[in-house]
Amino acid sequence: MQQFAQAPESPLLGHIEHKLISEQEIADRVMMLGSQISQDYHGLDLLMVGVLRGVAVFIGDLVRAVTVPMEVDFIAISSYGTSTRSSGVVRILKDLDENVTGRHVLVIEDIIDTGLTLSYLMRTLLERRPASLEICTLLDKPARRLVDVPVKYSGFTIPDKFVVGYGLDYAQKYRNLPFIGVLKPEVYSS
Repeated sequence: MQQFAQAPESPLLGHIEHKLISEQEIADRVMMLGSQISQDYHGLDLLMVGVLRGVAVFIGDLVRAVTVPMEVDFIAISSYGTSTRSSGVVRILKDLDENVTGRHVLVIEDIIDTGLTLSYLMRTLLERRPASLEICTLLDKPARRLVDVPVKYSGFTIPDKFVVGYGLDYAQKYRNLPFIGVLKPEVYSS
């Protein structure tokens, strides 16, 4: 059997204040979400829509935990620059390749905070007349909510901290950390 060397420790770990959600906690919760989605969408035409880029790691694990036939598509929306706060500016950078009309669409997000971006996306997708439209998010930060969005599946409710890892970034870094961690304020306030 081939042995794999353990990955070297990331120099990014020094920028993390503390680990908020471990790899194992994420893996367990993703399996539970996949099981629930599989039950709820049994026999339906499911299209999972990932919101790039932060969702890439989460949706990669989630689709493998879902046991019903499905298709996956991606949409890219801009709302964050290098700031830790939402800019409030929303625009579609990459639209869907699939037609959502008459299909059961499940939007997959990495994190919901203000709800502004997701609210815009949901209105845009509803105009395309899907059979149903629901939201699944890995992280929910309700303390920052400005617009109510109905979340059907939520992985974790987190405090109002700036988090990175497992696909979430700051200035396009930290996505490859296998856990969710709180970024040290001095990293993004300098």
